[in-house]
Amino acid sequence: MNSDKIVNHISKWLLAYAKNAKVNGFVIGISGGIDSAVTSTLCALTGLPTLCVEMPIHQAESQVNRGKEHINQLKRNFANVDSTKVDLTNTFESFKNLFPTIASDNVELPLANSRARLRMTTLYYYAGTRNYLVVGTGNKVEDFGVGFYTKYGDGGVDVSPIADLLKSEVFELGRFLGVPQSILEAKPTDGLFGDNRSDEDQIGASYDELEWAMQQLAEGKNSTDFTVRNREVFEIFTRLNKANQHKMQAIPICKVSDEVKY
Repeated sequence: MNSDKIVNHISKWLLAYAKNAKVNGFVIGISGGIDSAVTSTLCALTGLPTLCVEMPIHQAESQVNRGKEHINQLKRNFANVDSTKVDLTNTFESFKNLFPTIASDNVELPLANSRARLRMTTLYYYAGTRNYLVVGTGNKVEDFGVGFYTKYGDGGVDVSPIADLLKSEVFELGRFLGVPQSILEAKPTDGLFGDNRSDEDQIGASYDELEWAMQQLAEGKNSTDFTVRNREVFEIFTRLNKANQHKMQAIPICKVSDEVKY
């Protein structure tokens, strides 16, 4: 992979898009993970103002520390990078307390998704006050493979500069761009549950496995073609891909013809 060429291509694309949209810069949430680290660096390379926002909600200390390390590195290397912190823990607790306690296994995920939506709202507040674009951090496997993101949460963005890159390619760009080693070595996590569970823990397969399954599906393969573990991974991928199509496709519009109207 030609990392230098890809970095140049994406940063130029971001700059051209921002100028065409007549905005002043970019705002991006920093999680302490590889995707936000690479994406924020690509934004910084445009030369436009780039605001990095920390938005902890009962966040694991390791995630907070990685995010701070990356932001400090960016600010040392780029004069156009600024940062702010909005601790949303109390906001989240107030939101959660609005609802009656429900003894159900179905509560944890909606609450986790609410964290992502509070962060989205925060980013758009800053975008609105500064005339910035909200920049997404989803990669190709998350956005178009298994739909591993929150609808109208981290999926609520203006531009998605790394959405055509596989996770392995994002890591390769991270190494090329010199993001902190602590981020390169950390297990990917969405950080929405206030613990250290990884993406692999939630999905049941690693990103390398999911990339393999994504390729097999693109080639028209089916689960009967594989050994036991590969079959498990392929079935995980295809199940999530099917279940999360509502995230990947445009919102359905009920067409009402003139014949119906009149």
